[in-house]
Amino acid sequence: MKNKLKSLLKNKDNRTLIENFFSLSALQVVGLILPLITLPYVLRVVGFSNYGIIVLAASLIAYFQSVTDFSFKITATRDVAIFKHNQKKLNLIYSKVITIKAIFLLLSYLLITVIVLVYPPFREEMLVFFLSMPLLLGYALFPEWFFQGIEKMKYITFLNIGIKVFFTVCVFIFLKQKEDYWIYPFLQSAGFVGAGLVGQIILLRKYKLKFVFLKKRQIRNTIQENIPVFVNQFVPTLYNNTTTFLLGILTTTNLVGIYDAIKRIIDLAVKVINILSRVFFPLINRKKNVFGNYRKLILIFTSILSIGILLIHPYLFWYLNIDYPDALLILIILVVGIIGFSLYDIFGLNYFIVKRNDKLVMKNTIRASLIGLVLVFPLISFFGIIGAAINLSFSRLIMGGGMWFKYFKMKKIYEHD
Repeated sequence: MKNKLKSLLKNKDNRTLIENFFSLSALQVVGLILPLITLPYVLRVVGFSNYGIIVLAASLIAYFQSVTDFSFKITATRDVAIFKHNQKKLNLIYSKVITIKAIFLLLSYLLITVIVLVYPPFREEMLVFFLSMPLLLGYALFPEWFFQGIEKMKYITFLNIGIKVFFTVCVFIFLKQKEDYWIYPFLQSAGFVGAGLVGQIILLRKYKLKFVFLKKRQIRNTIQENIPVFVNQFVPTLYNNTTTFLLGILTTTNLVGIYDAIKRIIDLAVKVINILSRVFFPLINRKKNVFGNYRKLILIFTSILSIGILLIHPYLFWYLNIDYPDALLILIILVVGIIGFSLYDIFGLNYFIVKRNDKLVMKNTIRASLIGLVLVFPLISFFGIIGAAINLSFSRLIMGGGMWFKYFKMKKIYEHD
């Protein structure tokens, strides 16, 4: 065993994978623990109804998060992984990312402002919505795409842990009564903007990246090239965020708070699965033969994780103060959706996207997302919070199952790659 471990560590790719895995694992462990510390406190102090307002504002912002990112988390990561030793190429990639993100950030701010001011229920809570908007700036500035591309996940880890620790401490210091719920989005925004600025300083000083002004043609071509992957990243928000968004509009913010608290458990599981996906993505781009081992690892891990959540659910519900009659049924439905998410990560992102078959993934994503978008209104109208859970999991199963089906259908075409 000792000799096998030494042999494993001698391989540079293995060492990088292990380092990145533990870097992102440390981040996710902290990311798992800190929300579990703050969420019960927040729910007790501000209540499920006010927490639902915060969630509703976040769900609106989430639509535009994909817009401002414009798929660079995938495409820029892919390009950096290939050209990480070419400074001139890195400068060009950096300039494209900054320029296009800035354009879409300004457009997003304009649209959000109009939506909040025009819709009366949002206008009544405009402070919460406007304090959530700087989150987009933080997301746009944070260079996760670069650190992932050069396989230096430790920077992502340090900065994100810094955000979460700052946010956690401030929640306990400043949230003291029900009326303080507006402080929650303010603290979130401050943390992300701070981390984004630090990330940019690292790029400029340590990695000597330089911004170059782009020609209109370069901007236009980059946008056109990124559209298929952008659709893959954005369209799922049509069923994912719309489920939460519409639940708040058709029911009550109290139910939104309950739904989000249960969904947080699933989101944490999804994040854990996403660690392995992100760790392997740069390596699979360089060495496609590792896909088989990655696929087996994720499928086994997903099964264990899903069963584990159901086994310990009484403790999770007790801790989060969830005392809703249908809470277990909602959790079971959402756990099924983890399987769909996992299949999409395996076959969509780390197989077809790696092979640059972006349009195939885009069509599958559009189909699944539109089905979810069509079903969301009747499901929530007739079944309420349970309908919201059904819609999310069903859409994820269609999306992941579609990629799984395409993989086995087209496997022979790629077997010589």
